[in-house]
Amino acid sequence: MSSDTILNSRYRLDAQQGSGGMAVIYRATDLRLGRRVAVKVLRPSLTTNPELISRFRNEARSIANLQHPNIVSVYDVGEQSDAARSTTTHYMVMEFVEGTDLKRIIKDNGALAVERMMALAIQICAGIGYANRAGIVHADMKPQNVLVTRDDTVKVTDFGIAQVFTDQQPDQKQAVVWGSPHYFSPEQARGEKPTPASDVYSIGIVMFEMLAGRYPYEGANQQELALAHIRARIPMVTEFNPAVPSGLAQIIFKTMSKDPGQRYRHADQLNNILTSYRDRELNGRPAAASPYAPPAASARSVQPIPPPVWNAPPPQPASAPIPQPPPGYPQAAATQRYDLAPRAPGQPPPVQPPVPSAYGAVPAPPPPRSSSSMMRPAQPSASGYGARNTSGASESAFDLVTIALAVLAFLAVACLVPLYIAVLQARVGG
Repeated sequence: MSSDTILNSRYRLDAQQGSGGMAVIYRATDLRLGRRVAVKVLRPSLTTNPELISRFRNEARSIANLQHPNIVSVYDVGEQSDAARSTTTHYMVMEFVEGTDLKRIIKDNGALAVERMMALAIQICAGIGYANRAGIVHADMKPQNVLVTRDDTVKVTDFGIAQVFTDQQPDQKQAVVWGSPHYFSPEQARGEKPTPASDVYSIGIVMFEMLAGRYPYEGANQQELALAHIRARIPMVTEFNPAVPSGLAQIIFKTMSKDPGQRYRHADQLNNILTSYRDRELNGRPAAASPYAPPAASARSVQPIPPPVWNAPPPQPASAPIPQPPPGYPQAAATQRYDLAPRAPGQPPPVQPPVPSAYGAVPAPPPPRSSSSMMRPAQPSASGYGARNTSGASESAFDLVTIALAVLAFLAVACLVPLYIAVLQARVGG
């Protein structure tokens, strides 16, 4: 489209801002309201399916109802027909954000300071969490979809749009869904429907990249990246940036768990954990013990939304312990693979040979989970942070009962002694 195009006699396209596999973004002017906007024009190859276009419009309307300071507002969705060319242009009109995307910031600056990463990540979680509570999964969370203003205010964009095209055009999966394989969750890499826990995984990858200045997983192609998300060893961010506090590294480690049940269940819960960690460890303030609530400055502009629709537990209290990596977790390069072969109890894992490239040959599919497999996740507890030590609790209870019985026996004997003396005195006196 030329820069002098006017859509529906209202939106004048001034200049191209960017492009992707699904659409081209233009800086535009709303001639009716006299304000600058961003217009996303869908590529013609994606507009031939009427059902897909209907879903695209419905999704745009749902996103337009998300009024949050950390989400790019959607103003309008429409179409314009060209009878001469027998084509129809489908577009979406959004808030224009003065700034740049997070991917450009990472490329220009490398690893970010911990304080700045925390400030950006908490805002990302606030926006994603608000959408999750409204029943919307982002499904394509990546730094390119995080816009940052000059004062470091975060605006998340492109909610759920990629998922619309994936559901309706399986043949477009290579172009759309695999467009950002560095950030997809293991379940998305397996072709499963994303959930709020999938967004948490992607946020964890983005946090890792902000602190390490690189991806946690590398691969020669999209298949290797998908397999890495599914079964490669989870790296600790401190392996690439030792300046990252260990507590923060452990939080990121949990967000990148292969099993969705082992992660934080939704972005609000991760927001709560990050906020309390920042207040306690970085700012020296006592952490609040209440569930997550949006920042007061943002709450004024947030519109009410329906109750959560996800089958997820409420956010963990801020005082919950930070998860620890498995005992003896190897501090090695991210190219090390999981040991997938079952072993007898007590048998040490085999030594992993060095690999000549990021992943080498594509590994064979993993065997079914068993009690001896290293891939088997820990059984979740009521607190969501790992299995309880029930044996220790039983031993403590047994010790308390034993002490209580001993005290009662001592008191009984002590009470019988005066009675015995009184009986002896009575006999002597008689």
